[in-house]
Amino acid sequence: MTAPDRSPLVRFDQGTLVLEDFDAPDIPDGFVFDERIRRWRGPGYRYHDVVMGLHRSKQPYRDEARAYEALDRPHRTARTPRDYQQEAVEAWWRSGRRGVVVLPTGAGKSFVAELCIARANRAALVVAPTIDLVGQWYDGLKRAFGEPVGILGGGVHEVQPITVSTYDSAYLYMDRYGARFGLVVFDEVHHLPGPALSTAAEMLIAPFRLGLTATLERPDGAHGDLDALVGPQVYRREITELSGEFLADYTTELVSVELSEAERIAYDEARAEYRMFVEVNNIRMGGGGWQRFLREAARSSEGRRAFHAWRESRRILHETPAKLEVLAELLRRHAGQRVLVFTNDNATVYRISRALLLPTITHQTDVKERRALLDAFADGTLPVLLTSRVLNEGVDLPSAEVAVVLSGTGTVREHVQRLGRILRKVDGKSAVLYEVVVTGTTEEHTSQRRRDHVAYR
Repeated sequence: MTAPDRSPLVRFDQGTLVLEDFDAPDIPDGFVFDERIRRWRGPGYRYHDVVMGLHRSKQPYRDEARAYEALDRPHRTARTPRDYQQEAVEAWWRSGRRGVVVLPTGAGKSFVAELCIARANRAALVVAPTIDLVGQWYDGLKRAFGEPVGILGGGVHEVQPITVSTYDSAYLYMDRYGARFGLVVFDEVHHLPGPALSTAAEMLIAPFRLGLTATLERPDGAHGDLDALVGPQVYRREITELSGEFLADYTTELVSVELSEAERIAYDEARAEYRMFVEVNNIRMGGGGWQRFLREAARSSEGRRAFHAWRESRRILHETPAKLEVLAELLRRHAGQRVLVFTNDNATVYRISRALLLPTITHQTDVKERRALLDAFADGTLPVLLTSRVLNEGVDLPSAEVAVVLSGTGTVREHVQRLGRILRKVDGKSAVLYEVVVTGTTEEHTSQRRRDHVAYR
């Protein structure tokens, strides 16, 4: 009778790895003993470390976790990689086929991913934050590798050796499919850190991992978590390095406007009431200061008045007619060009839309109308689009030439993303971004914070 095989066994179980017949000293970090099954259990993403450890020790093992195969699909493209794209692929490969590539919007990050998929030759999952981006990836991967290409998200549930998923669907289904891919590509990888979305990365066993972004750093510092989930930053190029040759030449212009006398009085009064409450309660903005303000404001009538005063001060800045006048002048100046107008919130979008009869896209715009508006913008039928934040990232708009930022947050990421919307290279294109700021208000400080990036120096 043949003796049973007692070599170490690795198997996949609902997004985790279960280890059997391992000696205790060989158990990797991150595994705990599961008393229910009397086995060691750890997150799926530790598969690479487990297998490499077994290889280094030269001991035979049984792998019942891996459910992915070689891809064996030719990369059907006539495009020649740009120098920096090839450099990014080589850097990723040298880093053990794990890591984050940081390239500006319009620099061809998706083509870098195609090259990595082709070279790795493993079943691949691409994870993107929005349905629009899933659609773009689906079309691009079909052109690059042929059909079939699977989709998880937007009401579609089809898994193929090449599959595109939303982050939300990856979170929902990787306990089931986490062993079926040898390579995972996280588009806009700065979305990944966090207790929910990062779980998808933890459940995948894919030993090869690629993160793509134009804006890696997060204000909360959580981008540091990507080292374990995806790999270190392996390659980076900035907008200023690629503009002109690979991205459109661009300029940025700060446009200052003044409040009317009545607006200034109302703004100063609102800010004074808000600031008084903050100072009396010793609230320091920054870190968790805003959350503390909201908690304190909910506890008293004075706090609620302070919160309404804060909202009123913002409304005055967003709705001042001076900004509308500047916008109308800029649209006259750039008549015939494709212009994107960005605001901070939907209420401002709709107010400007009614005042200037501009088409709008917000999160409330349904898919068919959104597609029709983007197509009309691309062919020039509608040369101006007004939006709040939904076009900040991901949507491919190579025809966009001018961006007007009427309001926004103080985050560097958002401002760089908005600049990136107009940087895709088109012959003869010279892009320009206008930032409209009310002088003598908090908008000046917000502008200084969000322009703290090499692209604006």
